[in-house]
Amino acid sequence: MQRLSAVEIERTIDISVVQAANGFNDVKKLAEYAKNKKFCAVHALPTWVPTLKEMMEGNLDTLVGSSVGFPSGGHTTEIKVLEAQHLIAAGVQEMDMMMNIGRLKSGHYDYVENEIRALVDTAGDMTLKVIIEAYYLTEQEIKKACELCIKAGADYVKTGSGWTKGGTTFETISLILDFVAGSIKVKASGGIRDLDTLRRMHEIGVSRFGINMESVKKILLEAERGA
Repeated sequence: MQRLSAVEIERTIDISVVQAANGFNDVKKLAEYAKNKKFCAVHALPTWVPTLKEMMEGNLDTLVGSSVGFPSGGHTTEIKVLEAQHLIAAGVQEMDMMMNIGRLKSGHYDYVENEIRALVDTAGDMTLKVIIEAYYLTEQEIKKACELCIKAGADYVKTGSGWTKGGTTFETISLILDFVAGSIKVKASGGIRDLDTLRRMHEIGVSRFGINMESVKKILLEAERGA
C-alpha cells in the first residue's frame, strides 16, 4: 500500500490539548502550530472553545472541536445535551461525546443508546464521535458499545479519551474494525505516539486519529524525513 505523505497524515489527525492542566498558553501554541498545517480538527476542552475558535479564524481546512461529558461520561443526559448546545453556540464544528461507561457496564443499554441518540439529534449535521473508553471494557462490552453507537446514528466510534493508564492497542482496533465492518467510522485515540502505529492502524481501516500536540510533531517529523 502506498505510504501517506505528511499532508495526508495531517488530514487524518485531530490534534488536541485536552488534559486537565492545559491552559491558555497550550491552546495558543496549538493554534499557532495548527494554522500552518492541514489537520482535520483541533480539539480543546469546552472552556477554551471560544478562544480556540478566535485563534483559528482564517484557517478553513481545520475544524474546531471539543468534548461532551468528558472525561468520565457520568454526567446526566440532560447535562450532556446542554453542554453540546453551549458548544455549538460557542462555534464548535464537531464534538466527541463520552459514553456513559458505568451504564454500559451495568447493562443499561437502552439508556446508553438513547443518550447517544439525544446527542446525535443535538449535533444535527455536525460530526459526532462517541468515546467508548475501550481500556475499561471487555471484548464483548466493546462490541456492545459499537453496536449502540451504530444503532443511535453516531458518525464515529472513538477508542479512548487519552486519560486512562493504557493506550489504544492494535488488537483493540482490529476487534472494533472487524466487528463494525464499515457500518461506522473509527477514530483511534490514546497512546498513538509514532508514525508506524498510525500507518498500521490506517492501513486496516482507521480514518481519524486523536493525538496530542507533542506526539503529532514527532510523527510528522518522521514522515517528513521519509521514515
